[in-house]
Amino acid sequence: MSIPCTEVYPGAVHLPRFLSLGEQRELAERCQDIGNGPTGWYVPTVRGGGQMRVRMVCLGCHWNARTYRYEARRGDHDGRPAPPLPPQLSAVAVRMAEAVGMRLSPDVCIVNYYGAAGKMGLHQDKDERPDTLVSGVPIVSVSLGDTAKFIIGGLTRKDAKTMVPLASGDGFVFGGPSRLRFHGVAAVLPHTGPPELGLEGRLNLTFREGPSPP
Repeated sequence: MSIPCTEVYPGAVHLPRFLSLGEQRELAERCQDIGNGPTGWYVPTVRGGGQMRVRMVCLGCHWNARTYRYEARRGDHDGRPAPPLPPQLSAVAVRMAEAVGMRLSPDVCIVNYYGAAGKMGLHQDKDERPDTLVSGVPIVSVSLGDTAKFIIGGLTRKDAKTMVPLASGDGFVFGGPSRLRFHGVAAVLPHTGPPELGLEGRLNLTFREGPSPP
């Protein structure tokens, strides 16, 4: 590959410093505008009543944290239609997938905003269509702002895990045999992001293809 990358597992590739500072700033500003808009950030409540430790907005289609299903409207929050997925954002994910020899036509982006205490428990992204899961269509993750301690393991929670620091401008692609690996965010390192972004905390964009029909 012509760009710096590290294969963490087969099909799971870290792309450090993939985005220029200018590209990061544009993405951060676009996400902040969406998140602060009328159909913007909210804190999801999952099954069992617990609240996630991030603020979220889903683009293209909404992921319902109570039902673990995709839907056109935010049925677990305010009932508003999910905002569209801007093509400028999709293009970044397509580039990252292509850089590691994979293909993605994203129709959903989940944007998570992590504060200083933000975390994400170990989980599998398995709510998309079965055919996309079986064929290993990748998920593309884009990091902006503060560095995250990203954890990725195996196909069960008990498998050995690897920690990958994801800094601002980094990409992480996992597909093929790694599509269903458990992963999460153990911590965010405050004040490690580029000050030029004017961003407190961390933004993470995860692009995926093929939501299950509502």
